[in-house]
Amino acid sequence: MPEEYNLDLVDFITVGTIGPPGQRVFHLQAAQGDSLLTLIIEKEQAAALADSILGLLDEIKAKFGRETPPADLSGLDLDLQEPILPAFRVAQMGLGYDDEKDRLILVVSELLPQEIDAEPRTARMVATRSQMYALAIHAQEVVSQGRPICGNCGRPIDPEGHFCPKSNGHRKPTAWV
Repeated sequence: MPEEYNLDLVDFITVGTIGPPGQRVFHLQAAQGDSLLTLIIEKEQAAALADSILGLLDEIKAKFGRETPPADLSGLDLDLQEPILPAFRVAQMGLGYDDEKDRLILVVSELLPQEIDAEPRTARMVATRSQMYALAIHAQEVVSQGRPICGNCGRPIDPEGHFCPKSNGHRKPTAWV
């Protein structure tokens, strides 16, 4: 049976990065009591998680009439906590809502190489609506701090410059300003 991580009600949940733009490694981190769980995620997963949380909070408001108060991020410490020792890289994420307990549930599963025939590890994190709202807003901010995106091809622009394949050799390479 694969290892499972279960944080019934997190004290802390965040997204953060290590490294310079273009080489950043994204982490999803949650803690409950003395248990600190760190996972590696992709930038796109961080952005999708933020969008999904905000969408689910809108659905909760429409269906149950439960408005999520805006989070004051200035009073929260949403930096990654030490030690940053990832348990695994995330393949899939699922987000749900327990209306009886008024909690959001994030379930993630491990990315395994194709040649390994094993069950992936999973992690389940339960948080309040306000904790998840703060996570979503913070994740959007972290994602936006990356490299600028080329308006022609949609690919990131590196600090050294960027040759846009859509220019077909007719335009100067785009530089990071």
